[in-house]
This record gives sequence, C-alpha cells and structure tokens, in this order.
Amino acid sequence: MSTSLPIKKTETLFQEIDLLQKKVDEVSTQNHALKKQLDWFKQQLFGQKSERRLVEVPIEQGRLFDKSHATDPVDIPTEKISYTRKKTKKHRNDAVTDIGLRFDDTVPVEEICIDVPELHGENAEHYIVIDEHITYRLAQRPSSYVVLKYIQPVIKHKGTSVITTKTAPTPVFEKSLADVSFITGLLVDKFVYHLPLYRQHQKLQLSGITLSRSTLTNYVHRAALLLRPIYDALLRSILQSKVLALDETPVKAGQKKKGTMQQAWYWPLLGDQNEIAFHFSPSRARKVKVNCGAREGALGRVDDLLAGFNGTLVTDGYPVYRAYAKDNQHIVHAQCWMHARRYFIKAENDEPELVATALTFIRTLYRHDNVIKDKKLISDACQAYRTTHCKPVTELFFEWCQQQASRVDILPQSLFAKAIYYARHHETELKVYLTDPTVPMDTGALERGLRVIPMGKKNWLFNWTEVGAEHMGIIQSLMVSCKMQGINPSVYLTDVLQRVGMHPASKVDELTPKNWKKKYANHFLKSDLDRVGQ
Repeated sequence: MSTSLPIKKTETLFQEIDLLQKKVDEVSTQNHALKKQLDWFKQQLFGQKSERRLVEVPIEQGRLFDKSHATDPVDIPTEKISYTRKKTKKHRNDAVTDIGLRFDDTVPVEEICIDVPELHGENAEHYIVIDEHITYRLAQRPSSYVVLKYIQPVIKHKGTSVITTKTAPTPVFEKSLADVSFITGLLVDKFVYHLPLYRQHQKLQLSGITLSRSTLTNYVHRAALLLRPIYDALLRSILQSKVLALDETPVKAGQKKKGTMQQAWYWPLLGDQNEIAFHFSPSRARKVKVNCGAREGALGRVDDLLAGFNGTLVTDGYPVYRAYAKDNQHIVHAQCWMHARRYFIKAENDEPELVATALTFIRTLYRHDNVIKDKKLISDACQAYRTTHCKPVTELFFEWCQQQASRVDILPQSLFAKAIYYARHHETELKVYLTDPTVPMDTGALERGLRVIPMGKKNWLFNWTEVGAEHMGIIQSLMVSCKMQGINPSVYLTDVLQRVGMHPASKVDELTPKNWKKKYANHFLKSDLDRVGQ
C-alpha cells in the first residue's frame, strides 16, 4: 500500500501536467492568431496600401549618401563653350514655366496687364515697349453656381393679331428647375470625386441658393433611371467578351434592422474592351439579384448574371467561381497571380527566406509580363514569348511548391503552408494564361476599376436603400468606363443625358462610352451654359 500511493500521485501529476501543457499550447496558438489579426489591422490603418516591393539594390551600385563609396574629387580640365540659338516662342498647349506649369487649350486664361507708370505722364515719350515677359500662375475661383435667365419675347403679328411666345429649351427632366450642366456637375462630384449630396447641399447654401436636399436625391434617382438602358447595353457588351474578369466588393445598403445596415455586394465585371459594370447584389452567395430584361427583380444564380458568356473567366480564389466554371463546360477558369502572391506576403514574418524565394519566382513572371506590355506583343508573338520565358519559370515554381509541401518541419496551419496549398490547389487555373495570349496574369485592372467603391465609402459610408445602391452601380459603371476609354465624364454625361431621351431604343448601344467615343466625341451636345457667349 505504501508504494502504490506515490505511483497514483505521480500519474495524476503527469495528467495535470499534460492538461496544463495542452492549455498552454491552446493559449499560445490563440495568442499567435490574435497577434496576426492585430498586425493585419495595423497594416490596414497605418501601413502602405501599395503592393509594390522594393528590390534590394546591388552592392556594386552603391547608395546615395553612402560615405564608404565616396571618392575624392579629381581636378578635371574645363573649357568654355558659347553658342547662339533662336529664341522659340512656346505655344499655349506647350506652356511650361520655370516651376513646371503645364496646361492645354481647354484651360481658360485670363490676361493681366502689368501697369508701367513710366509709360504714362510727362516722360512717356522717352519710353518704348520692346518686348514682353510672360509669367503663368495657376489660380482658382471658388466653386460657383450660375442661374440661367431665359428671356422669352412675346410677339404679336400686326396683321392677324396672333400672339406667340418663343419657349425656352426643354430641360432634361420634365418640370425641372435644373439645367443639364447642374445635373452633370451633381453626378460627377458625387461619383467621380466622391462628394456626398449633403456636402453639395452645403455648397449650394453657402452660394446663396436655397434648394432641398431631397431635390438633389431625386435628381440622382431620375438620372439613374434615364441612364439605365445604357447600363444594360454596357453589360450586354461586356458579356460578349472572350476574356472576362469578375470580382466582388462589399457595401452597406439598406437597413437590416433598426440601427444596423445590411451587408451587400457589388460584382464588377470587366470586359476585354475596357468596359466595366458594377452589378449590385444583396448577397455574396452564388445567388444574385438579376436586373436585366424580363427577369428584373428576380433571384437567379451567377449563371443568370453571366448568361450568354462564352470564354475565359479570370477571378480570385473565391469558391463560387470555381463551382460555376465546373458546372459550365464552355467556361475556361483562370485565376489571379496577384492573389497567390498575397498569401506568401502574409507569411513573410514567419518564413522570410522561403517567402523571398517564392516572391522571386513571381517577380520574374511579372518582369516578363512587363516586357510583353512594353513591346506591345500580341497574339502569336505574345504566346511565343510566354512559352519561351514564362512557362519554364512557372514549372520551376510549382516544383518548388511541391518540395515545400512535402516538408515535415512546416506546420499545416502555418501561413506559409496555407500559401503553398493555395498555389498548388489552383495550379491549373494559374497556368491558363500560358496557353492563351489574351488572358492577363491577374485581375489588377479590375481592382483598379472597382477602387471607386471603397474610396467612396470613406465619404458616403453606406447606401440608405438597395435602390440607391443599384443606382450607384449604374452611374459608376458609366463613369469608370469613361475613365478607361479616356473620355471626360462631364462631356459624356452632358451629351447622353440630352440625347438618350430622343435616341432610338434599338440603337442604345451607340451610347455606351466605347461606342459614344467613336460616334459622338467630335460633335457632342453642349449645355445652355456652355453656349452662352458663343
């Protein structure tokens, strides 16, 4: 009996030690995960948003202000050279001052003549102007509004005594007090420069204009309804692309309950002709809200949103896209290298050397992609370059990933292991761009296009209704597409807002930014304000 008691106590003690060790491991794992979350939040708040990485400078190149590479000054013989040349007069569209001011012919110039007292008075006859020195300075007027006053003469025919009145031009919206220039400015300030309506309302008040904020909201609503057919035509044009990029970005739209906003999503689609459409959906699931044609307002699947699309779909690693491509044999699914790279960057603090190797592989691929862009290689030339230079690097990268996946010293739950798993799990999709020269390496162009949504949310925070969110998607689709096509959105909106009401419905596709640029960019409609003084 005396010997069994210590043994039981020892066994109990070991069990307690095991339990404590398990608790320590759990707390350590939880603490590590919380630290990762904290680092992520710090990065979002205080870190740089650019994903550009600085490559280490070669040692032989030297560094700025590095005294170790400084050399003693050497006396170099000098010689004096003098020459004369004609003084050329700079044209206005090439006006460049000593401080670097450049402007084109669209910028108005107000001339200010500097008074010379010597040219006036008794001694004026002793002076003569022999030249002029021109100085340019950039100035700005406070944001201003203009009220157009239409004077409509009432005339009477002397013979028949018939009285007639020349009526003012019809406004864009029936019985509206706003000129098309005001509506255009309202939309551009809100959707291009992310200025919420309540701030624009404050600008109006400071300018001495009394106008209800609900009137501004109504103008945006009516403009979105007027532009809706153009958006539908834009979406149809995008779905005809051979290569389509698709992503999603969150937005708060509509009330879930009192004091809580509903989480919703935009599904931006980027076609191969530099056209983008922001499709609104109250869910990120495979079910989305369809807003085209006879199915308007109905619930459908991603298959309905992409109905009629046949080609290559470029996405991130969201499982919905893979499931959609798997169920549709006519779709080729390609994935984004930029997203694969981000997984390795997350693991950089844990495995810096291994991550550096992975990033070197990916950086090499992007360098070759930049060569293709710089040389403007297309079709067979692009395909040949990718086969010769990119394919070997890609094969070496996935061989290296396979080697890392077989290592036993890397924990399966580590961030580096997850990065390796992501790359190997999507190997087939990541290699699609090697066999099709029209497929990009990533969805970078799409992410740059959808940036207007997160930038806007920093100002307007949320959409009060789902209808408002849909309207925002309609107008932003046209605004961002204008930017991609190199079109001034103010000029475009001023024209199409006046044109769409009288344009044949069967030819509405002519008013999408890409087609409008070809057909109407050289003879667009102007507002009455633009025509004043002409």
